Amino acid sequence: MIGYLAACGGGGDSSAPETNAASSSGSSVVTWKTLDGKAPLVIGHRGASGTLPEHTLASYKLAIEQGADYIEPDLTLTKDGEMIARHEPMLDGTTDVAVKFDSSRKSTRNVDGVSTTAYFASDFTLAEIKTLRALQSNASRPQGSNGLYEIPTLAEVIAMVKTEAAKAGRSVGIYPEIKHSTFHEGLFGAKVFEDKLVTMLHLAYGNTASAPVFIQSFEVSNLQYLNTKTDIRLVQLIDADDVNADGSMSLVAPYRQPYDFVVKSDARLFSDLLTETGLTFVKTYADAIGPWKPYLLKTVADGVERTGDTTITINDRRVDGSTGVIERAHAKGLLVHTWTFRNDASGYGFKDPTVEMQAYFKLGIDGVFTDFPATGVAARKDMPAN
Repeated sequence: MIGYLAACGGGGDSSAPETNAASSSGSSVVTWKTLDGKAPLVIGHRGASGTLPEHTLASYKLAIEQGADYIEPDLTLTKDGEMIARHEPMLDGTTDVAVKFDSSRKSTRNVDGVSTTAYFASDFTLAEIKTLRALQSNASRPQGSNGLYEIPTLAEVIAMVKTEAAKAGRSVGIYPEIKHSTFHEGLFGAKVFEDKLVTMLHLAYGNTASAPVFIQSFEVSNLQYLNTKTDIRLVQLIDADDVNADGSMSLVAPYRQPYDFVVKSDARLFSDLLTETGLTFVKTYADAIGPWKPYLLKTVADGVERTGDTTITINDRRVDGSTGVIERAHAKGLLVHTWTFRNDASGYGFKDPTVEMQAYFKLGIDGVFTDFPATGVAARKDMPAN
C-alpha cells in the first residue's frame, strides 16, 4: 500500500475542456449548451472498464491515456475501515475471492432492503483484500487480464491519478462514489465513511470547490452531511429500474427511491428529485445531479423497426427529444452528468454509441460516464457544428 501522505500530497485546480471546439468535419465551431459553456466532461466509468477489469489502477490509467477528464472510483470499506475501489460491498463478481477463501467467509446482510449472501469487503481486512485479484465482470468483454491486478485503495488511486496527470500535462480528476452509505453506517457508525473520505480528499486536493473532484451518492442524507463538511462539489445520483414503453421511468425497489428515504419513511421517489420542487431541494446541498440517461432523453417503443436488422430492440425506440430535466437543472445552477455509455450495449433509441453520446451533447449535458473513454473523447471531438 502506498503511504497515506505520499498518496495525498499536493493539490490543484480542475481545468475543464475548452469552451468551444472546432469540429473535425469542418471549420465551424461547436457552441456547447453546458451550464458553463465549456465542452462536456468525459468520465471513465470504473476506469476503462469496457477493456480492462473495473476499478483497477490499470483500468484507471488506460482511461487517462484515452483522454478521460475524470476517473470514477466507487468506494466501499474493508473490515479495518480502509477505503477500497469496488463497485459494490460484495466481492463475488469482480474478484477471485471464491478461489482464495472458502464459503465460510460469506455472510448474509441487508443491502438496501435486499437480503444478500456474499463475500463482503467488510468481512475482510485490507491485507486479505490485497491477496485478491480483479476479474472482468462482464462475460462478453475481454477476459485476458483476469487475475493480473490488485484491488486498489483510494490513496493508491489518488497517487496514480496525480502521477499520470503530471505525465499527460493536464488536469485529471477523480469522481468517487460513496456506495450504500446506510449499509456502511450500520457497520461502522454514523458518517464514519463520509468523514474518512473528506479527510483524505482535503489532504489530497484541499477543501475547495475548484478541486478536480466530485463526490457522488444515490442517498441524500450523507450528501447533506457532506455539504456541512466540505466545499468539494457534490452530486445527487438518480436511479430507476427500467424504461416503460411510453418512455416514462419504471421505479421498482431497490431502484425506487434513495435508501435513506426508505429508512426514514420519506415517500419521495428518485423521479421526484427531478421536478422543479425536487431540484430546488437538491440545490440546497448539491452542485450537480447524476440521472440515469433515460431520464433526460425521451424515447418511446412504438413497434417500428429502425435499425435494419429485422428485429425490434431497445435500439429501435423512437427518440422524442429532451424531457426538460437538463434545462430545469441548469436553470437552478445544477450541473448534469449522466451514465452509462457503452460501445457494446447501446442505449434506448440508439445503435451507435457515438451518435448516442452526441445526442446528449446536443441537449447540453455537462458530463458523460462511459466504459469506453476513447469513444467519449472522439464523440466530443467530432461533434457536428451547430
